[in-house]
Amino acid sequence: MDMYNNSHPKRSGVVRDFAEEEPWRVFRIMSELVEGFDVLSQVRPAVTVFGGARTSADHRHYQMGVELAKGLAHDGFSIITGGGPGIMEAVNKGAREGGGRSVGLNIELPFEQEANEYLDVHIEFRYFFCRKMMFLKYSCGVVVLPGGFGTMDELFESLTLIQTSKYPRFPVVMMGADYWQGLIEWLKDSMLREGNILPGDMDTFKVTDDPDEVRKIIRAHCDGLLAVGEHHGSPPTGLVGE
Repeated sequence: MDMYNNSHPKRSGVVRDFAEEEPWRVFRIMSELVEGFDVLSQVRPAVTVFGGARTSADHRHYQMGVELAKGLAHDGFSIITGGGPGIMEAVNKGAREGGGRSVGLNIELPFEQEANEYLDVHIEFRYFFCRKMMFLKYSCGVVVLPGGFGTMDELFESLTLIQTSKYPRFPVVMMGADYWQGLIEWLKDSMLREGNILPGDMDTFKVTDDPDEVRKIIRAHCDGLLAVGEHHGSPPTGLVGE
């Protein structure tokens, strides 16, 4: 049986409905981009922090996120997260406690991910790719705390943009060294050894559990931006099919 055969009346109707809906999907995508550009252009300079939604409030990684964000907010940065629970909540809480602007870019999921209570700016996204663009477009640095598949996706998209020069180079700092150790060893022992990345690609990120060191790395790249309150470059290429 040809699974791509659309001659069946029911199947052809589904395909027709899908095709008729497609042009309207473009407008939904446009609306998310326009809202993101409009709102987030007002929160720079900013640092984006990624991390898992399932981390409990009594976990040391949660407390690490609070302390980190509090310090970055004190330095004058807005803090952007995915807006949900877990590490995201911790970071938004720290931003609020540090007197900085706390931003959440939440995503609609089949299982409900409610926005956390520590947000000053809250945007809802339907499309992951629109949301991921906004995470990086208005940030001068990225910090990645432990998380799951989504966090891995966000980490490696950030590193890929640096590797391919599709985005001005920016600091990527991974916190929770013990959590990342196995991944880093695999990158060296498998990916690098097989020639799928270059030795210099291992320099596109730093690993530390010291919030003060993270702040030092971020400030070294972004201090000039704090003085003028501006983003670090023009809109990146390659994020929306340019």
